[in-house]
This record gives sequence, C-alpha cells and structure tokens, in this order.
Amino acid sequence: MARAYNFSAGPAILPTEVLLEAQRDLLDFKGTGMSIMEMSHRGKEYTAVHEEAVANLKTLLNVPDNYSILFMTGGATSQFSFIPMNLLGAGQSADYINAGSWGAGAVKAAKKLGKVNVIADTSKEIPTRMPANSELKFTDGAAYVHITSNETIAGTQVKEFPKTKAPLIADMSSDILSRPIDVSQFGLIYAGAQKNLAPAGVTLVIIRNDLAELAPKETLPELFQYRAFIEENSLKNTPPTFPIYIIMLVTRWLIAQGGLEGMQKINDAKAAKLYAAIDASSFYKGTAVKEYRSPMNVTFRLPTEELEEAFIKAASKLGMTSLKGHRSVGGVRASIYNAFPTEGVDALVAFMKDFEAKNS
Repeated sequence: MARAYNFSAGPAILPTEVLLEAQRDLLDFKGTGMSIMEMSHRGKEYTAVHEEAVANLKTLLNVPDNYSILFMTGGATSQFSFIPMNLLGAGQSADYINAGSWGAGAVKAAKKLGKVNVIADTSKEIPTRMPANSELKFTDGAAYVHITSNETIAGTQVKEFPKTKAPLIADMSSDILSRPIDVSQFGLIYAGAQKNLAPAGVTLVIIRNDLAELAPKETLPELFQYRAFIEENSLKNTPPTFPIYIIMLVTRWLIAQGGLEGMQKINDAKAAKLYAAIDASSFYKGTAVKEYRSPMNVTFRLPTEELEEAFIKAASKLGMTSLKGHRSVGGVRASIYNAFPTEGVDALVAFMKDFEAKNS
C-alpha cells in the first residue's frame, strides 16, 4: 500500500526511515528478544536509548551545560500550568504574548495560578500575525515572559525572538528542531512531541538549571517540580520509553539531514513552493500576514466553504489527507513538518492548479 501524503497538524508524519527501523526493532530490540516497550526503564538497553536521545538533542540544539533536557508527560498543555507553578513566585506577575489559540491556552491556565500581564494580543486579528517585537512592553520585575513560537491554527511563526530581561519561556511544540535557535536566549523551552519529534506521549523540556530551583520545594508535590526530573534524569517515575526511543531515531535522522541548518533549508524550500502557488492565484488566499507566515503550517482559503469542502474531499481521494483547517477557523491547512516529503508538496501544488482550472 502506498503511503499517504499526510498533512495532519498532529499527530503528524514521521520519517519513513524511522518507521522502518522501529518496525524492525518492534519485536526484538538489539537481540534482547523484547520490544523497547517491554523492557525495564532502568536496564542498560533502555538507558543507552535515553542517553543517546539526550545527547543528540544537545548536539542539534547546541544546548549549554547549564541547561537540562527533560522528558516529561502530559503534553505541552500540562506545561501551561507547570511553568507558573514552578516559576511564578508569591506576589510576582508574568508577561504573556498571545498570538493565537495556543498562546490563549497558556494565558488561561496561568491566570488560575497567579497574575498575568498580556503584553500583546493579536489572537483575533485577520489576517493572522505575530506581534512585532516593537509592540512588546515588558513589565518591570516580571518573573518570566511566555511566547508561542509557531501558531498552528493561525499559520504564523515568530521570526525573531524578543530580547528580554526576564527569562524567556517558549512553547515550540510545532516548530521544534525545524531551524537553528540560540538556546541560551531562553530560560525554558517546551514542546509536545507529536509534530516534529515522536508520537504523542512525551513532552520535551529544556530548562536552565537555576530556574528549576525556584519551585516551592515544601508545598509543591515532587512530580510537579522540574527539580525532581533533573535530579532523577527524567526517571522520577516510568518515562514514556517508546516515544523517547523514537526521539532517538528522529534526532539521528535529523543529524543525517545536515542538522538544523540543513533542515531549515529543506523546510523553507517546501514552504516557498506552496506559498508561491497561493500568491500566484486569485482563487486561493493565504490567511497569514506574509512576513509572519509559518513554514510548518500553511493556511489558506478558497472562494467558498463549499469549494473548500470539495477541495479537501478530492485531495483525499488522491492520497493527500488531513487538509481540513482547524474546526475553530475552517479553511485549508497543509502542515508540512520536518518529515513531510518535498514530493508531497509538489503533488499538492499540482492538484491546486488543476482544481482551480476546473472550478474558476
């Protein structure tokens, strides 16, 4: 059976090479007679997997020595609460930048735990965009500044992160490992796995070690403290071993692609093809301001909702799946994360031209 061109926003496509290797290992991992899912998380076989996943991430992101890489659970949305529980002290406030649905979710969760200053809000603007750094008015003494690097529903991405006095906290769930970043610019980075890392089930956290010491040690349960995950190497309880194993394979694959510099070139080229097709047409209309367009999630509309429905249905019959926009906004969304093949973008562009010719 031919593989579909899966444009899903998440859970998303994984590299075929990774899936094939996981398939080979599934019943018998390295001659153990067991699956990685069946063996002890404290045994030498899994320990080697865990350590390589961490080492590969350090290499790809050039993570400084005063940061820790953690594998947690609960998805990125759990971090919406973890962050203020650990970093927002009594009497303090935190600055939040809200550019869409995921930024709004972070704001909502944090407001239950402390004072939140929404210092910029473009979440309701059409066409969609990220706030310009010149619009940001930071609060003196804020505990941290929270930003979402890529809004999957809005189809927008931060192109240049703001310089902040307070620790910058970034939700990078939908563009982690898609481009080089300066980790030292951030106090904490977090990402759900199911877009660019692995299957759902593991959440990546990269935290500057001194920030982990801010949590109220006596009143916050241990499993809600970053400190506990650092001290136990993410083994405070049983970790999601299979998704972490997939992270190991995906990071190996990324290194083979030329690292994040190589991956960014591939991603930019894919996105450029799709945006060029949109811009060359009067039939398709992009929903994001051009300078903030996401290379991960390409969002656009057709002249009518009926045409959008027909477009999505016809594309699916040709093996191009999951193109329907998020239920909150409608339209069309093509998610083309790291693992999405260039030939899939070419197929979509060809289909778009054909569909326009038949329906104009």
